[in-house]
Amino acid sequence: MHDALDGKIIHALELDGRAPFARVAEVLGVSGQTVVRRYRWLRTNGALRVLGLTYPSAVGEEEWFIRIQCTPDAGSIVAEALARHAETSWVYLTSGGTEIVCVTRTDPDAEPLLLRKLPRTPRVTAINAHCLLHTFCGGGVSTPEKLGPLTPDQADRLRPDPLPAPATAEAPTLSPSDRKLLAALHQEGRATYRDLATATGWAQSTAQRRTAELRSAGVLYFDVDYDPAILGRRTQAMLWLSVAPAALIDAGQALARHQEVGFAVSTTGPTNLFAIVNCENSHALHRYLTGPIAALPAVTHVETAPVIRTLKRAGLMTP
Repeated sequence: MHDALDGKIIHALELDGRAPFARVAEVLGVSGQTVVRRYRWLRTNGALRVLGLTYPSAVGEEEWFIRIQCTPDAGSIVAEALARHAETSWVYLTSGGTEIVCVTRTDPDAEPLLLRKLPRTPRVTAINAHCLLHTFCGGGVSTPEKLGPLTPDQADRLRPDPLPAPATAEAPTLSPSDRKLLAALHQEGRATYRDLATATGWAQSTAQRRTAELRSAGVLYFDVDYDPAILGRRTQAMLWLSVAPAALIDAGQALARHQEVGFAVSTTGPTNLFAIVNCENSHALHRYLTGPIAALPAVTHVETAPVIRTLKRAGLMTP
């Protein structure tokens, strides 16, 4: 059973994934033990996890959305196999169980491995690939920040100082130890510096300094992987929109301001704007589609794909 405190903890960790629990408790006006207990309960039940993530451009990679059409009897089987694949993240089963959407990252000069393997997979009937071009919403500016479980004063007190840099345009040189550090933070964004030192072979002070450097350089950021139902958003859907190119930036920026939108990007492919939306229920989704979405400039087509199951989030299997 979730309460208002859970939403506030999620919002606090969205602002700073490595904020000390004592600091979070002070701002929320509760005891440190209460925050630790609630976080551990959410973490154990798979409802909340802090992850250290990298911006694709900062590590010399591209991000792709892969849409896979399957025969009705194969959707769950193929989706579960994709969720176990090391290359995938955000694996969703949509459209009544006949479509799978997943994310994969690859070197810009190489075709995603999945695009070579999937056509040979039995009962896969069609594949579409969309390269992510520009992020309008996501990577730290998502639903908790827009819903505001915290007051503006509380949010200001929890934002890191200085603020992390945006994604870098060029990939920096990363050492093998840097990559071990990033891999450890991807598994557990709140790993202690002792654990990070063990993973990298560095001293704790070096692990702490390098984490801060990669964050300030726009390579590393911390995000919260959470169950939207904690914030009362139990209906999730994907939107694939076609927008006139001249209006794409205006439409993407407007979309990013919507409370319902947790992620919005421009892409290549048959459609050029993609969003993941979270609504209270199906009626709220209908109101959103016929209101704010219908009002977006120069939208010529909208395809809605309700999510019926999330098998994997940011590189981690769901319980």
